[in-house]
Amino acid sequence: MRSEGSGVAVVGLTAFAVDQLGDVTLVAIDCRVGDKISAGRAFGTVESAKTLSDVLTPVSGEVVAVHSELEQSPESVNHDNYGEGWLIKVKVSDPGEVGRLMDADTYAALLETAAH
Repeated sequence: MRSEGSGVAVVGLTAFAVDQLGDVTLVAIDCRVGDKISAGRAFGTVESAKTLSDVLTPVSGEVVAVHSELEQSPESVNHDNYGEGWLIKVKVSDPGEVGRLMDADTYAALLETAAH
C-alpha cells in the first residue's frame, strides 16, 4: 500500500507476494467504487499457476477507484506491481490504521529475518 495523498491509499501486491505467487494469470476484484471495505477483509482474488489467493485490504474506507483493466490484462501485476499493477484505491476512514502498518524498511527486514 502507498499513499496517494488526500487520505487515499493505493492497494496492490508487494514484490514478495508476486514472487511467491509466480506469474499472475487472473485478477478478480470483487468491489466497486463507493463500496465500504474493512481492514483485513478480502476484496478480490489473484490466481497464478501455483495458487489462488485472496487479496486483503490493509485499511478500512471507501473504494474510490478499481483497476478493472487488470481483469483483462493481469500481467501488469507481474511487471509493475508498485505502478500500473495497483488493484484498488481507498479513501481511508481511520488514519490510525495506516500508522499501524509496516513501512517498506520494516517489511524488508521482516522478510530478511524470515529468510534465515
